[in-house]
Parts: sequence; structure tokens; C-alpha cells
Amino acid sequence: MSSLNRLVALITLATIWSSLAAAADPPRPRRRPNPALAPITDVAGLPRVLLIGDSISIGYTLPVRKLLDGRANVHRIPANGGPTTRGLEQIDAWLGDRDWDVIHFNWGLHDLKHIDSRGGLTEVGDGPVQVPIEAYRSNLATLVNRLQKTGATLIWCATTPVPQGARGRVPGDEVRYNAAAAEVMQKAGVEINDLYAFALPKLAAIGKPADVHYTASGSAELATQVAGAIEAALRRAAGDSGGRQ
Repeated sequence: MSSLNRLVALITLATIWSSLAAAADPPRPRRRPNPALAPITDVAGLPRVLLIGDSISIGYTLPVRKLLDGRANVHRIPANGGPTTRGLEQIDAWLGDRDWDVIHFNWGLHDLKHIDSRGGLTEVGDGPVQVPIEAYRSNLATLVNRLQKTGATLIWCATTPVPQGARGRVPGDEVRYNAAAAEVMQKAGVEINDLYAFALPKLAAIGKPADVHYTASGSAELATQVAGAIEAALRRAAGDSGGRQ
């Protein structure tokens, strides 16, 4: 067999092998996009609300939207809000060029998590927190200043509890970070929705064991607190404007 024929045979065998491998290991189906992250179309005449936050806020987005159906257009940023450093990078894009009546926002659980050299979640002691508390305080002040420029009513949402056993986070750090955030909000005159205090006494019932996340029913429970805070802000705004949105 000539060198050319041997080359052709090898290429043919490689092609057959690739086809067999592909048949044995078909491509995985694409994950369905999270409907909470999908854009919505405004209902004319209703106030516009923006939710900013991490996966906890993703979990309560749809039930908040349902609770406020017919009373507000409830949007959210199209991603996990991550730490304050991501907020600083993305806030202008997230706000866009439309007006907002109420912005309900949070950063915290990603700031206080421990990360490895590549930025991934790691065990406590194997890496530093992603954003040290003083940097967190400074970042929040910058973000609040930017949010206030929108003219929207701002509602800071306190970071929810870190349960025992949650990987990469130290229970109690959220208390320290919430205290730092409260100082920023009080100085700026921003309302605080204390979702931490709301969730803590019922954490065993609505949270997941050793996990910062919530069950579906737990997220729906958080949504009642979030929607209530937003609705109260909208009522106050309607009263200040003589009943007109």
C-alpha cells in the first residue's frame, strides 16, 4: 500500500470513529432559559419596577411579578447580579435608558463568599472572601449614588441568612455585611427591606439545608415580603402625586 493510500485509509477510519463516537455520546439538550430572566413587555400606564440581585432574587422574581400583576411592570436584570464588583461593571447596562419608579436591590451573598484563585466558590479557609467588607461598603455607596440618579424610589433588600454548613460562607458574615450596608443606606436615605429578619425565624421551613438558597415555596414566601415593600412604596408615590402614577 502506497503512502497516499495509507493516509486516505487513516483519514477514513478517523472519520468513521468520530461518527461512531458522536452517535454513542449525543449532544446534551440545551438548558431551558430561566423565565425569570426573560424580558417582559410593559403594560401601559403601570409603574415600572426593577429587581436587582443574585439567585435569591431570581427565585422570587416570578412570584413577585404575579403578586403585583395589574399594579406594576416588574422587570429584573437579565442575569445573576453577583457581587458589588459586577454591579459596578454592569449597572449602566442594567438600568438602560428607560425610567424606573421603584428599584429593589441587593448585593451581599457573593461579596462574602470565599473564592479560589480562579474566582470559583471554595471552602472557607481555602481562599479569601470575594469582596472584603470595607470594599463592599465603598462599592455600595458608589452604586447607591448611581441608582439615585435615576430618580426612582430605592429599596435596599438586606442579605438573607447564611445557614450552618453552607459551602464557602461563614454564618454571621451576612450580619456584618448587612450592618455595613445599613450604614450606607441610612446615610443616603434609602429604605431598607429587612429580608434577613423576615427569613431567619422561618429558615428551617423555607430554606434548603446547608444551602443559601430556598425551596420554591420558600421563594414564594420571600416574594410576599418583597412585593409588600414595593407596593407600599408605590402607594406612597401615588399619594405624593395626588393619586396619579
